[in-house]
Amino acid sequence: MGNKFRNMWLLSAVTAMSTGLVSCGNTQSSASNATTTATDNLDYVAKMTLRNPSKFARNDEITYFSFPALGIDSRVPLAKNLAVYNENNQLVPSQAIDMDQNGEIDHLAILNQFAIGQSHELVIKKASQPANFVKRTQGDLAHKVGGEWKGSKYIGGEFKNVTKLVVPEQYTDHGEYIRYEGIGIESDQVGYRIYLDWRNGFDIFGKTKDEISLHKVGLDGYQSYHEMQDWGMDILKVGKSLGMGGYGYWNGSEVERVSKVDNWQAQIVDNGPIYSSIQINYKGWQVKDQKVDLTAKMAMTAGSRLVKVDLSTTEKVDDLAIGLVKHKGTQWIQGETDIQGTAWVYFASYGQQSLNNDNLGMALFIKKMNIKEITQDKNNYVIVSKSNSKDLSYYFAAAWDKEPNGVTSLADFETYLKQTSERLTRTIRVNKTTALAAKENAMPLTSAKALDVAKRLADSELRRKAYDYVNGGYDKMRHRPSKYTYTTGLLAMSFDDLYQATLDPRYRQAAQTIVGSFIAEDGKIITYKKSDFNIDKINSGKMILRLYEQTGEEKYRIAADHLRDQLKDHPKTSNGAFWHKKIYPHQLWLDGVYMGMPFLAQYSALFEDGASFDEVIHEFEVSREYLRDPNTGLYFHGWDESKSIYWANPETGLSQEFWARGMGWLAMASVDVLDFLPADDKENRKKLLHIIEEFAADLVKFQDEESGTWYQIPNKPNEIGNYKESSATAMYTYFLAKAVNKGYLPKKYKANAIKAYQGMLDVFVEPHPDGSVSLTNMCFVAGLGFGRDGSYNYYMDEPVLADDPKGTGPFIMASAQIATLLDK
Repeated sequence: MGNKFRNMWLLSAVTAMSTGLVSCGNTQSSASNATTTATDNLDYVAKMTLRNPSKFARNDEITYFSFPALGIDSRVPLAKNLAVYNENNQLVPSQAIDMDQNGEIDHLAILNQFAIGQSHELVIKKASQPANFVKRTQGDLAHKVGGEWKGSKYIGGEFKNVTKLVVPEQYTDHGEYIRYEGIGIESDQVGYRIYLDWRNGFDIFGKTKDEISLHKVGLDGYQSYHEMQDWGMDILKVGKSLGMGGYGYWNGSEVERVSKVDNWQAQIVDNGPIYSSIQINYKGWQVKDQKVDLTAKMAMTAGSRLVKVDLSTTEKVDDLAIGLVKHKGTQWIQGETDIQGTAWVYFASYGQQSLNNDNLGMALFIKKMNIKEITQDKNNYVIVSKSNSKDLSYYFAAAWDKEPNGVTSLADFETYLKQTSERLTRTIRVNKTTALAAKENAMPLTSAKALDVAKRLADSELRRKAYDYVNGGYDKMRHRPSKYTYTTGLLAMSFDDLYQATLDPRYRQAAQTIVGSFIAEDGKIITYKKSDFNIDKINSGKMILRLYEQTGEEKYRIAADHLRDQLKDHPKTSNGAFWHKKIYPHQLWLDGVYMGMPFLAQYSALFEDGASFDEVIHEFEVSREYLRDPNTGLYFHGWDESKSIYWANPETGLSQEFWARGMGWLAMASVDVLDFLPADDKENRKKLLHIIEEFAADLVKFQDEESGTWYQIPNKPNEIGNYKESSATAMYTYFLAKAVNKGYLPKKYKANAIKAYQGMLDVFVEPHPDGSVSLTNMCFVAGLGFGRDGSYNYYMDEPVLADDPKGTGPFIMASAQIATLLDK
């Protein structure tokens, strides 16, 4: 992007954002008053259902909720004093925590015990003071006071527990200043220490009792904890290794520990009954040819062996490494890596490797997408990481066979590893409402209300991240530089739809800025490559065509021509359906119908006198012929004509399941294409109208009767792990409402559309005290191939999150259609 154009869009972006903040500021005042009223009139802060999505018990499972997500203004005194009750009116362990470790309490952690598939009904209420629970976690840090330094030794004095420590310059290993030489963190299962010196090793304190113990360790010096004590003992020889899950830099042949550091600073951030966290700041770490500051945040929870580690550096460091000490006679265990990128993979060692010659298992858990290389050096088993950002997250855990009721065999350890990976990957299912949401949802659904919610979500996204999607920005959802991709245009088109419904110029300005930033003056689309033959990249062309119609600028026409050229050469199945991507040969996916066909129809209407309409409709016909299940009327996610890919049925070529958002893409595509087919093209309109009518009739059979929403796998609502999914529900709502508005469907479907929209307000729309809103419970992404086998378990393992454009865009679009529908 040229400097002149960059300055132009930066100016427009700043103007739009500042305008948006003023608008949201006005909303904030109103919402804050609403919060006070809601919590005064109702005897709860929030109500929720939490459900175990696994076919095994998940004991000591912690679920986290931000205070805004609970409808709580954390600036209000005592707002963080909360009590949680279960369906039996029993007090549930909970704790207010500083989850991002920025010095402010920001989340509520809730601890539950889940049997297989079990649900808990919880009510959160205000309390006069925090409840007292059995202390099951601890952060521990102590150094001597009252003595004096003699060289690198601290002579005399007594240990004093502190919450912060800047390590003295003269301190080094065995300096007799820091109790057990480091900062410690523990649960009632196991304890760990991290040396605060050049070794930066991670050690394990094994436990023979289910209780916190670190405050007892090292009071009499270095020796006692190397022998069995009443609480347990130090069970790991770290030596020259990273120890238990430490971090460093992979130089190509070995790990360099975080040793060359100007200064260490350590602090205890949380020290509560069910959650404790610590932080270590390394100032001036010499790595490669640069100095960076490294921050390591670590947290433990009650009943868990896991330590969550979040690393961040001031400058991006490639080849950050994590590892386990490599002892002789141990067995290396590696989890399945042919899985989706967001899933957690385990790497572990097991054997008689404790200092007490007992069996000890040690494990690392890291997302597949962050694995660059699996290797080792003289002292360590090593995972070399990759990341698009300055951040890396992972977990480590140790299991000693002397733990009470602990892991005592390799088979048990492998079961623990597999179940822990699933627990990290497949999160607890949450359905939640708050007093603030109840207050808002009590008001009748009107056209004005639908547009107001859409505007609040759009304004929230403008404040949170929408302008990050411009060329040169950083995509926080995917942790990578922003690219021209299908979500770019999807969000921009939703803003443009909202402009058409409200005539608020901020939304059109945002749409034009986001997509326009990728179009060079000569019409080149920045970051786009035709040779990829990726049909996803066509989708944003719809916004490019809108920009051409709105501005008349030739560069947008040229950019659209580039996309049209791709479709001319794009590979197809033998019966004329577009491959999803070149890297997915012979495959037709539902997603691709939306990505390509509305653009092709619009382009053809504008520049080809409709010459490609037959080709557009043919794509729907092939999709119906090969992907539709005649028994349910639902559509399978994908079809491989060659029947050779591993996820495909060898007889039919079909994938295994009906994925809700896949069908949502198809549904939206069908009603959008009709915008461009003229009335006199009766044959093509008849074909598409039949598909719309047929799909609508089948789709509403799977609409949840109580909530009006749809499940991630719509035909298996009662299967363990399934959940009500927001992006698909938004797409179906858009489809039904627009089809009724345009006369494609009879008016009887108006009730289904309105019920679905109200369901989204009740189940997915999360209002916050500052007036902003979030859209929750959306599947982040789903596909086929490259570790994605299309099984039910696969769809359950994709992340469930909030405020991704694949959900917020369709929700805003649906809101505009519902507003029109309610005016009829």
